[in-house]
Amino acid sequence: MANSNTPSGVGGKQIQSALISVFYKDGIDTIAKKLHSLGIIIYSTGGTQKFLEDNHIPCIPVENLTTYPSILGGRVKTLHPVVFGGILGRRYEEQDLQEMKQFNIPEIDLVIVDLYPFEETLKNTSEEKLIIEKIDIGGPSMIRAAAKNFKDVVVVAAKEDYASLENLLNEQSGSTTIEQRKTFASKAFQVVMNYDIAINNYFNPENTATQTNTAKQVLRYGENPHQQATFFGNLGELFTQLNGKELSYNNLVDVDAAVQLIGEFENGTAEKTFAIIKHTNVCGIAQRNAVKEAWDTALAGDPESAFGGVLVCNGVIDLTTANAINEIFFEVLIAPSFNADALQVLKSKKNRILLELKTEKLTVKNQSKTVLNGILSQQTDEGNYAEWKEVGGRQTSAEEKADLEFANIVCKHLKSNAIALVKNKQLIGKGCGQTSRIDALRHAIEKANQFKFELNGAVLASDAFFPFNDCVQIAHAGGVQAFIQPGGSIRDKDSIDYCVTNNLAMVITGTRHFRH
Repeated sequence: MANSNTPSGVGGKQIQSALISVFYKDGIDTIAKKLHSLGIIIYSTGGTQKFLEDNHIPCIPVENLTTYPSILGGRVKTLHPVVFGGILGRRYEEQDLQEMKQFNIPEIDLVIVDLYPFEETLKNTSEEKLIIEKIDIGGPSMIRAAAKNFKDVVVVAAKEDYASLENLLNEQSGSTTIEQRKTFASKAFQVVMNYDIAINNYFNPENTATQTNTAKQVLRYGENPHQQATFFGNLGELFTQLNGKELSYNNLVDVDAAVQLIGEFENGTAEKTFAIIKHTNVCGIAQRNAVKEAWDTALAGDPESAFGGVLVCNGVIDLTTANAINEIFFEVLIAPSFNADALQVLKSKKNRILLELKTEKLTVKNQSKTVLNGILSQQTDEGNYAEWKEVGGRQTSAEEKADLEFANIVCKHLKSNAIALVKNKQLIGKGCGQTSRIDALRHAIEKANQFKFELNGAVLASDAFFPFNDCVQIAHAGGVQAFIQPGGSIRDKDSIDYCVTNNLAMVITGTRHFRH
């Protein structure tokens, strides 16, 4: 049974037989015809066998090897010692060769298998029976077996690699080197890994794993020009890019922050939200009845920081808004829709990135990042507040409550320590990324004063508790009348007592929003 060029682990090896079993048939006929022209025996199963025969490509049914038909509604076709022995048999081990001869097991040198479309099925149905039936068993087993035995076997686990295989067949007449076989094996293990992760995420939605998606994009550079970077994922599921250069590493980080923020506000409401993001922090945001008004108000909050920012809106960008936005330099604009005349204006700068958002909210349930020699994973920070507990000297007014809810969301999207000052659903001052809460407050007040905002009647949100009552005192001295914070300090009473004494409103939410 041994091929003439064994042991094959040391170099080139001629493909003499192939097993083809694929769900998607497009492109496989070209490969199979080339294999047949090279005199390579083809084994096949079920629908693939019929497809090849319909295209006048000779093949041997796997049932001829196993002496078993496809059973259990197609659930069992290839799970048989003859098939797996042919894939896993080591051509350089004499005992393997003797056993293969004893049990009449043919060597299988090439395995072309793709997997049932599990993820595609998830997108199209929620019916459990249909989803479960698209969990492939034999496919991943054959792929893993062939990849494990890469010293002798070529494995192609995705149609994206058909072209590479076809080139090898054309240029090397069916001979492969061990380096080439190992490259195919590496890709195959990645295909199976991502497939298993998708299945895990279906069964464990609260404890999902991150796929190393086969869709990857090599970026120009990373956070800095001397750093290499790659994005793994499919941006086409989230956006249609209407204009501009390729998204950079820093663009992607800021776009992620922008989409997370805008997802906090419902798209269908009468009020529209416009926000400006800089280095993942909100530097301007406002909610108004019209998109143009929301833009003007958001920009007024900090027109200085808006330069070179990422803009995001949950309303349609019309011509009037586009003309106003066109007056400043920005990197990216994200919106659910653009009017045609607005697009014409915004496309006047060829590098300006315009993204049409396809989804109102990201569905990612977990976040991950590398730390030390491992990976941290956590649930995303969802929601605004767990409770609404009025503990101040008076109840909040309807207007204050609306501003406090808005301010708390904004503060959630600022780096800790963070303070947000809001008035009439406009961010008028913010302090973020500070090593003390009182420093964050001082920065927020300084920003508000810089752009001549009146703090009387403003509200304040803090991402974490007040360790002392100094923040409440300073903000009150500036004109702030209502506060929202998660509480939890052993000295909460100090801040609460100050609000009670001075007839200020204070809300305890029970939800901290640290962001590091």
